[in-house]
Amino acid sequence: MPLSWDVIGYGLAGLIGLALVARWLRLAESRIGNAAQAREMAENLLAGFVAHGAVVGTDGNAALVAGSGAVAMLKRQGTKVAARRLLPPVALSQDVEGVRVETGERMFGGVLLFGVTADEVRALEATLTFH
Repeated sequence: MPLSWDVIGYGLAGLIGLALVARWLRLAESRIGNAAQAREMAENLLAGFVAHGAVVGTDGNAALVAGSGAVAMLKRQGTKVAARRLLPPVALSQDVEGVRVETGERMFGGVLLFGVTADEVRALEATLTFH
């Protein structure tokens, strides 16, 4: 019995659908969901870093975490999260979408904390003097 084009088309559509679901699930793993998750990620990615506060972009792509006399900049890169340690005060600028933190590193670049204000970042930095 020869295969019809309909059967081949449905088979390919099913495979593509499964591949897209698998990709989405892997990307969801690297999403920074909340402040507690951001603090945990920073402590795991940066040796000796002990986190006590965080602000997370509402899109889950970036976070700024305070702790150990510095701030950790977390940035989603594909299916992984990368981190950099920054010394306060961080260089930032307010954009329409949120606040952009400049890391001073060409490869890491500036990071947009979507839905976060400069006041929230400065308040987080202010907590460093008390810990």
